[in-house]
Amino acid sequence: MSVQVENLEKNMAKLTIEVPAEELEKALQNSYLKNRGKISVPGFRKGKVPRQLIEKMYGPGIFYEDAANELIPEAYAKAAEESGLEIVSQPEIDVTQIEKGQAFIFTAEVAVKPEVTLGAYKGVEVPKSDLEVTEEEIQAEVDKERESNSRTITVEDRPVADKDIATIDFEGFVDGQAFEGGKGTDYPLTIGSGAFIPGFEEQLIGAEIGKEVEVHVTFPENYHAENLKGKEAMFKCTVKEVRVKELPEADDEFAMDVSEFDTMEEYRADIRKNLTEKKEKAARAAKEDAVIEKIIADSQMEIPDAMVNTQVRQLMDEFAQRIASQGLSMEQYMQFTGATPQALTEQMKPQAMQRIQSRLVLEAVAAAENIQVSEEELKEEIQKMADLYKMEVEKVEELLDDTARKQMKDDIAIQKAVELVRESAVEK
Repeated sequence: MSVQVENLEKNMAKLTIEVPAEELEKALQNSYLKNRGKISVPGFRKGKVPRQLIEKMYGPGIFYEDAANELIPEAYAKAAEESGLEIVSQPEIDVTQIEKGQAFIFTAEVAVKPEVTLGAYKGVEVPKSDLEVTEEEIQAEVDKERESNSRTITVEDRPVADKDIATIDFEGFVDGQAFEGGKGTDYPLTIGSGAFIPGFEEQLIGAEIGKEVEVHVTFPENYHAENLKGKEAMFKCTVKEVRVKELPEADDEFAMDVSEFDTMEEYRADIRKNLTEKKEKAARAAKEDAVIEKIIADSQMEIPDAMVNTQVRQLMDEFAQRIASQGLSMEQYMQFTGATPQALTEQMKPQAMQRIQSRLVLEAVAAAENIQVSEEELKEEIQKMADLYKMEVEKVEELLDDTARKQMKDDIAIQKAVELVRESAVEK
């Protein structure tokens, strides 16, 4: 096998790969052996038709596609390694010659890792984060806990009020005619939740239990049902029951019920501590993002489209895995949301570009600072992986080949670069 490398514009390269004729012949014979049982020729039993006769009847190219598919993966992998290029995209394959008795020739267009001209990366100025925890934020956490420990009680001595949970029967009419999907029975509606059409819930405030009221609304122009968009409607509603949430008092007894503390003062102090830690963690992440964004803006690099497309595919795979963990397939997600593969691809391109640029500038920082990763640091990372997956360290090490170990070292170096630029940044 031989490979020729042609450098193209915008960090692209073309590999021209030539596979000897004898290897093509082997692949053609393998294709014949795999497919002969599927081909019928009068006078021959299935699987017994000579290859030469099949090629004469159906043309010499009948086995070309299978043979090419067999040869390309291994030949490309060898050529990519032999080329010495740092390839950062999936190859675009084009077969240029496939013929019995001749060498098999194909090309692979690939993106090559761009060079980065680093700008300033130490002492970068970033906005200062606000780490103060206010009494209002603490109270909001207390109220959230009170809400989760609330109970609902039925009220009978007053009409519907804001925030009530009203159980209603309703039927909707447009131009005096009931419409499909406009009827409901024993529907629990929290007043002020915004679950119904704008203006609907507000008109139930003041409604008395057991009495029918009319609610007049206009369907939004972007309503999902085409026949109702922009239409005026009247709903006949009957409030059957009214319930209200009863929240516990925020006192020492409540603190003992929901925490390990005996007083509200201690409980609030713990909330302050937790909120401070959250803000510090968020500020750390925000500082990293701001620093890296500024380094990217001050650096120069030319990202090939093929590299972005490869990263988009990876993001799509990650997204598909996330929704699969929620019990949804990509097909179901697109059906429910109305999204399309093209729209999702475009939506993910900015994120893909950001991920690529961040990695490239941090790799450049690591190289500029000659950041090294020791075997001891690698072992610590492997130990963390073993703890995460509840495996023996020795077993994890067995599963890691040289490529995986190099990737782990590169990732550790990147994290060191992140820490370097973050710690040297100036908050203003």
